[in-house]
Amino acid sequence: MPQIIIKTAKTKAEMKQFIRFNYEMYKDNPYSVPDLYEDMVKTFSDKNAAMEFCEAQYFLAYKDGRLVGRIAGIINNKANTTWDIKAVRFGYIDFIDDEEVSRALLDAVAEWGKSHGMTEIIGPLGFTDMDAEGMLVEGFDELSTNATIYNFPYYPQHMERLGFEKDADWIEYSIKVPTEVPERLSRIAKIVMEKYGLSIKKFTSAKTLANEYGREIFRVINEAFKPLFGYSELSERQIEQYVEEYIPFVDLKLVSTIVDANGRLVAAGISMPSLSRALQKAKGKMLPLGWFHLLKAIKWQHPDTLDLMLVGVLPEYQGKGVNAIIFQDLLPIYISEGYKYVESNPELELNSKVQSQWIYFERRQHKRRRCYKKSLS
Repeated sequence: MPQIIIKTAKTKAEMKQFIRFNYEMYKDNPYSVPDLYEDMVKTFSDKNAAMEFCEAQYFLAYKDGRLVGRIAGIINNKANTTWDIKAVRFGYIDFIDDEEVSRALLDAVAEWGKSHGMTEIIGPLGFTDMDAEGMLVEGFDELSTNATIYNFPYYPQHMERLGFEKDADWIEYSIKVPTEVPERLSRIAKIVMEKYGLSIKKFTSAKTLANEYGREIFRVINEAFKPLFGYSELSERQIEQYVEEYIPFVDLKLVSTIVDANGRLVAAGISMPSLSRALQKAKGKMLPLGWFHLLKAIKWQHPDTLDLMLVGVLPEYQGKGVNAIIFQDLLPIYISEGYKYVESNPELELNSKVQSQWIYFERRQHKRRRCYKKSLS
C-alpha cells in the first residue's frame, strides 16, 4: 500500500504549492470561487496582523510522489483565552477522495496541537472570523462566494468517518430583492429612528468614510460579534489593516452607517457586487487580466447578485429594529441599480437575532456549513 508522506511547508516554493493546490483541485468546478493568490500569500505571512496572537503550521500530503492534500494548523491564543479552551484549529483543508490522506492531514494537525498543549481540534476555521470558515455540508450545486469555502461532497463524509462531530453550523440565504421597499419595513425603520434618535449617514468619499468611521465600523463588529461562536476580537492592528485594504474599494452607495444623536456609530451594513464570476474568470490572479474582470464587476457592469459582507449592530440596539433602518437605506439602491438577489453569507443557525432580519423578504436557505470538533485526549 502506498505510504502517505506529510511534509511541513516552510519555503516560499512549498507555500506556493500549498496555495495553488486548491486552485488545481477546483479549476474546472463551476461552483468554486478561487481566492486571490496575492491575498493568500499575505494571509500566510507575517503581514497578517492576526499573527500577533496566532501560531500556525502548514502541511502537505504526498502519495506516490504526487501532492494529494493540504491543511493548516492554527492556534488562536486570543480565542482560546476568551473561550477558556485549548483548541488547535484546522483550516484551508483540501484532499483527494482518499481517507488515508484526510486522516494523515488531520493527524498531523492534531499531533502539532498536542505538542503545544491543546486538548481538542476544531475546524475548518481561519485565523479569525474575518477568514472563511465552515465546511460545506449542503448546497454543493450552488455558486460559492469570495467570503466562503467551497468543497466537494465527500469532505464531510470523511470527517464523520474519522470521528469528528458537529460543533456549530452556519446557514446561508439567497434573498430576492423586492420591486419596492416593503411597507412594514419602512414603517418600523421610521419608528425606530424617531424613538432612539437615530439617522442614516452616507458618504461620497472613501477617504472620509475611512477617517471618520472606518475604525468604528470594525469596533461595532467586535461588540456585535463578541458573544458569537468562537469569535476572536479584532486587534487595533487588524482593524487598521482592514480599513486600509477594504474601505477604499467599497461602493459607497452600498454602505449604510447608522448614528445616534451625538454622531456615534451604532450600526453598519456593507454590501458589494458579487465577485464570484469575476474571480472565476481571473482564476485567482490579478495579472494579466484578473484586475479587469474584478474592476468590471465592481465599477462597470455589475452582476445581478450582491454579497452582504458585514452587518453589525451594537448590543444595546440589537432586537430593536435597527436592521430595518439599514435595509430601508440600502434597498432603494439595490432596486435602482438592478440587483435581483442578495447573498447573506454565513450566519450561525442559532443566531435568532440575525435570522429575524429576513422576515420581510422572499428567501431561500440554500447552503449550510459546519465546524467540526474532536477531543485530542
